Amino acid sequence: MNSALPHPNAPLATGGTTAEAAPAATPAAPAAPAAPAAPETPPPLREFGMCFTATPRGARLARRLVSHRLHEWGHPYTSRVNETLTLVTGELVANAVRHGRVPGRDFRVRLTETARALLRVEVSDTRAERVPPRSPAEPPGDAESGRGLLLVSRLADGWGVTERSGAPGKTVWAELAAGGGPGRARQECSTAPHRAGRSHR
Repeated sequence: MNSALPHPNAPLATGGTTAEAAPAATPAAPAAPAAPAAPETPPPLREFGMCFTATPRGARLARRLVSHRLHEWGHPYTSRVNETLTLVTGELVANAVRHGRVPGRDFRVRLTETARALLRVEVSDTRAERVPPRSPAEPPGDAESGRGLLLVSRLADGWGVTERSGAPGKTVWAELAAGGGPGRARQECSTAPHRAGRSHR
C-alpha cells in the first residue's frame, strides 16, 4: 500500500472541524438612573409618644393626653387645631383597639410638631395584615359604623398607612397644618353624618 502513515508527532484529527474563537462578550446595558431620593422630613420641634393598652379605656386616655399636650404646645383646648386633631386621634386609636388589637400587645401614639407648624399624629399597632382602605367609601345611611376613616380623610390635610418602624405591624398617620384658619376639610365634613364614639375600621 502507498498510504503514508502519519508522522508520530502530527496532531490527531478531531472530527474535521476547526475550533473557532469564542464570540466577544456583549457589552452590559447601561444601568438605569437611580430614583430620586425622597425628600427628608424635617425633624420635629416638639414630640410626644406613649404606649397604651389596646382597650377602650386606653383609647380614651390617648385621646385626652393628645389634647392636653396640644394645649401645652400653644393650641388651646377650644382651638380648631386641638379639637380637630383630638377628633382624628380618637378615630385612629378606636381603629387600633377594634381592628389592630393583638392580645397582650399595646398600641403606640406619637404626636409631633415641626417648625413649619405641621402637626402629625401616628397610631401604631401590631396587625400588619389589616390595613385600612386608602379611599374609604361613604357607608349606607343607616349604618352604625363605617365613618371613622371617612371623617379622618376629610378633617386631616393628609393621612396614610406605613409599615411600623422597628416592630411588626402598621402605622396610620394623619397631618394637620396649624397655621391656617378653618380648612376645606372641616367645611366639607360639616355635612357628613357622624355619630360620636362610632368609627369605621
